[in-house]
Parts: sequence; structure tokens; C-alpha cells
Amino acid sequence: MPKLVEEEKKPSKNALKKAAKKAEKEAKKKDAEQIRNQEAAKVADNDQSAGDYGQMPMISSTEKPDRTVVNVDDVDESFNDQLIWLRGRLHTSRSIGKQCFFVLRQKQFTIQCLLAASETISKQMVKFAASINKESIIDIQGLIRVAPSKIESCTQQMVEVHVKKIFVVSSSEPVLPFQLEDASRPDSDIKDDGETLTIRVNQDTRLDNRIIDLRTTTNQAIFRFEAGVVKLYRRILENWGFVEINTPKIISAASEGGANVFEVTYFKGNAYLAQSPQFYKQMAIAADFEKVFTIGAVFRAEDSNTHRHLCEFVGLDFEMAFKYHYHEVLDLIGQLFVELFRGLQKEFAKDIEIINRQYPAEPFKFLEPSLRLEYYEAVELLRQNGIEMDDEDDLSTANEKFLGKLIKKKYNTDFYILDKFPLKVRPFYTMPDPNNPKYSNSYDLFMRGEEIMSGAQRIHDSQFLIERCKHHEVDIEKIKAYIDAFRFGAPPHAGGGIGLERVTMLFLGLDNIRKTSLFPRDPKRLTP
Repeated sequence: MPKLVEEEKKPSKNALKKAAKKAEKEAKKKDAEQIRNQEAAKVADNDQSAGDYGQMPMISSTEKPDRTVVNVDDVDESFNDQLIWLRGRLHTSRSIGKQCFFVLRQKQFTIQCLLAASETISKQMVKFAASINKESIIDIQGLIRVAPSKIESCTQQMVEVHVKKIFVVSSSEPVLPFQLEDASRPDSDIKDDGETLTIRVNQDTRLDNRIIDLRTTTNQAIFRFEAGVVKLYRRILENWGFVEINTPKIISAASEGGANVFEVTYFKGNAYLAQSPQFYKQMAIAADFEKVFTIGAVFRAEDSNTHRHLCEFVGLDFEMAFKYHYHEVLDLIGQLFVELFRGLQKEFAKDIEIINRQYPAEPFKFLEPSLRLEYYEAVELLRQNGIEMDDEDDLSTANEKFLGKLIKKKYNTDFYILDKFPLKVRPFYTMPDPNNPKYSNSYDLFMRGEEIMSGAQRIHDSQFLIERCKHHEVDIEKIKAYIDAFRFGAPPHAGGGIGLERVTMLFLGLDNIRKTSLFPRDPKRLTP
């Protein structure tokens, strides 16, 4: 019996044949690999550029080369005949015979590069450069030469790079979701006349692939401009003695009232994402800060799929104590926007020019001092032009836009302030007009016929605030901490909240707020 078991353990003839075939296959594969390596070694021996090009190992901070990398926007005629290193993305590339022309892009800046086979540059190196996928990040070393003629297609128009070394730092996939040239094309250049066909990149495709979309020169300029709005807003208010504060974004009660709030789980209870820093700005005034401003996220759960609504946007809010009349604050607001607009036109003229190439718009116009109308005057202007509405009705979006056109025609301004809004359309904390119970000490600001800021004198007396809460059926217990802030004395104060993305959109004359939100959040979009 043991002998029989031992015989059963011997491999079958089939298994032996399979093993022999596998061994033969492995031997052939090994021989082929050896031949390839030998051929590669021969090519390398004949490649005078070996070591001057290729795929870099992944940078994991193992070493720090003693190398200065120059920014593309700094390269001009003063670098003539200098050998320098540059890093950027492969923007465009074309190969002609033994030459490869390509454009290197760093942010919004571009420079023309030339790689040509020679005694020091191998054909293999040229072939490698021509095979690099567009949008890959590359390092190049090159000799800067003054261009024989102006290079209209690049930002660096007077110089070009004669490449000596080229390495791929991070390779892009070969197929892009869309081409940057298509995403950068003005609408006026898009044609489909049967003979000429150009591609339009639609908004959803752009937003689904926002990382690629943000690389366009226009988008780079839009968000530099938007950063400029924040920079100027902060600088102006700081120069006027305002203090920047940071307020909670998770709150116990809806700051603006109503149902348009995002409810979140907060340990064993519930909380809300802040619709506004309103309560906390006012508390800071009650705490004797006198002038405060904030820059931060604001959340609105509005199911509005329009060109100007977002569920999350950046609020530029401020609050200020005044002595006797809220127009002390309103005068300051008018001047704030005059200085903001002047600063944008002066400091960001180049970015505005870049944006206008793709999205042409009439230059933004404003008056100094800012135009201010009372609400009833706006209603009367609308009535004179065929719009029927009651003095206490709020402005519809259509009437807002129409009013903007009427005001532009009559006063030649894209910016104006409406004062004394009807009390019934304003929040519970708004101070009523002491001379007319139908109206309130509140105001909105408009750019190109669309609202960009809402504000008012706030009620600073705790007992009167409780009365107004009861009138609006606001649960006093839920905002007890807010009301308590005024129980120990608070100065009269007023302020407002500005939508950053709207200011950017309307100043530039863009058609959709999603163009001015880095990663927009609306009722249908939560990614990327």
C-alpha cells in the first residue's frame, strides 16, 4: 500500500509537459528581455543626450539640488544668453522633422521653447520631447535668446528658450477632458457654419473637471481679481479703524429666520450652518468693538438654480456703531464701494483686460458720491415705465433688472443704493422708520441691476427687539443669547453683508456666478 501511495504522488505526463512549456516560455521571455536591454544599451551608447532628458523619479523630498528655478514671468531680454532652469506645464507642442517647438506655461505666463537635433542634442531626445503629454509638468534647462521677431502667441514675447535638458516631473494622462484652447475661446469665435466647426465647452463639463478649467488664463485672472476684491475690502476697512473678527459658522438658531437653513447634527442635538454672521457682529458692537468686519463662508439652503444663487458663498460683512443717524454708516458704505471700484480699476487693469478678451463687457460705471435713491423713488420710476407695483411690495428679480437699466439710462451709473425699504419685507431685527411705519431704516446695494448687499440699522434695545420678535413669530428662547447681548446697554449700530462672488461677477459683467466661485455649491452640485 505505501508503494502505491508514493506512485500516486508522481506528476502526470500532462503536468510535466505544461511545466516544460512554461519553463521554455520563461526562457524565451528572458532572452527577449536581454536582447532589448542590449539594444537599449547600444542606443544609449549612441545617444549623446543620454542623461539630459527623461522621466524624473517621483519627488519625495529625498534631496534638495543646488538649483535656482526662474519664474516664467521674470524672463525677459535681460536674460539673453543665460542658461537657466524653468518649470511649468507643457501647454502646446508640435514636432517638425528633427525639431520640437513647444510652449511652457506657468500660471498665466507662457514662453516659447525650441529643441532641435544637433551635435549635442540627439534625435532620441527630440522624439522624447515630442511624446510628452500636454499639461504634464516639466523641468527644462535652456539658453535664453532674444526672439528674431515678436512672439504674439506667448506672454513672454521678446525671448525664447533653446532647450538643453528636459525632464518630466509629473505626467498628465494622454486624453484630457477638454482642450484648454477650447475652454479659453470667446463665444464670438465659436462657429458651426457647415465649413468651420469650433468646440464649445459647456458649464457642467467645466465644473465636473474644474481643476483643468481653472488652468485657463481667463480663470487665473478671475480669481486673482476676486482675491483683489477681498484685499481692497480688508485694506480700506482696516485703514478706517475696523477690526477683523471671525464668527461661528455652527449656530443654535437660524440667523435670518425662515426655513432656508442647513440643519446639522450636533452631538445629541441639532444646530444650523450660519446664514450670516449677523448676530455675532452685533454682539461685537455690544462688546464695544465699535467697527468690525468679517470674511467667511455663508450658507443658504435656497433651492434656487439661477445664474446668481449659491448655497455656499463668501460673505464680506461689517457692522459699525454710529452716533445719531444710520446714514453715518450709509455714507461710509457708499465711499467704501467708490474706493473699492477705483482700486480694482487701477490695481487689476491687466486682469480685467485678460477676462474681457474671453468675456467682453462694458466697463463698470459708478458715481462719486454714490447714487442714493429712496425706495419709493425707485417704485415711482418703475411705474412711470409701465410696471405696476405697490409701495410695500418687494422688488422681484425682473423688476430689479429693469430698474437697473432705467437708472443706468437716467444717471449713467451701474452702482446705486436704495434706502428705506418696506418694513414688512425686512428681518425682525430691522429698525422701523420713525417717520413712516410702512418703511424701515434699511437699504440694499445694486450693481448692473442686481442686489449685491443688504443692510440696515439694527434694533439695539432688548425690549423693543422682543416686541419685534413676537410680531414676526420668532422663538425668543432660541435666540436668547442674542437678545441678552443688548440687555446691558448697546450703542446704535448698522451694517450689511456683501456677496463676494456677486460683486466679482457683476463688476466684470459675467453671466453666471459659478464663474466666480472656485468650487461652486448649488442645489445640484456638491462636488468636486
